[in-house]
Amino acid sequence: GRIAFLARHLDRLYEGAKALDMDIGLSREGLSDRLYACLEANGMGGAAGDGVHIRLMVTRGIKATPYQDPRVTITPPTIVIIPEFKAPKENEAGLKLFTVHVRRGYPDVQDQKLNSHSKLNCITACIQAAKAGADEALMLDPHGFVATCNSTHFFIVRKGELWTSTGDYCLAGITRQVVLEVARAAGLTVKEKNFSLSEVYGADEAFVTGTFAGLSPVREIDGRIIG
Repeated sequence: GRIAFLARHLDRLYEGAKALDMDIGLSREGLSDRLYACLEANGMGGAAGDGVHIRLMVTRGIKATPYQDPRVTITPPTIVIIPEFKAPKENEAGLKLFTVHVRRGYPDVQDQKLNSHSKLNCITACIQAAKAGADEALMLDPHGFVATCNSTHFFIVRKGELWTSTGDYCLAGITRQVVLEVARAAGLTVKEKNFSLSEVYGADEAFVTGTFAGLSPVREIDGRIIG
């Protein structure tokens, strides 16, 4: 009946909009009210809203002419809210990942911290993984270390320690951060560090995190069975 981690998601949205010099046109409270009003209008409010996934998208608005320059925008921003009754697929066997050639690049080329619609590198990575028969693409950073997946964040467990990337070349994942906080609160040894595929293949366990699916186990990476 509640939107999970809404404040954190709004923090990221408004920070990204500021970086892109885009005025959303609504306060955080106003946008939050619209989200809940949309849920209510679709019979998804309160307890009836269990199992609902929301996609919130904001663009600059309509332009006077087809051109990339933001200065030709002539309307307020377009805000799209799509709520769906949608549950993640149960995958007891675990996900299959494939390491793609498409890298997560430097922030001076395209800052991976921006949760934008302009993510062609993630889409091409997804396509390559799908062609290889995998569920998700594992992506490396420019130095060859493991960065993240095309739409989820990646974790491994080695000798009782929980590892994930430094976060330098991936989106500031909300679920990723919550997992790190919960693991540390539970007394686990948590490391945000550089690590290679060799260390991934020898991991005791692997999983991915995301807003929609939460935590999902990974069973196979590049033909290697994990754990």
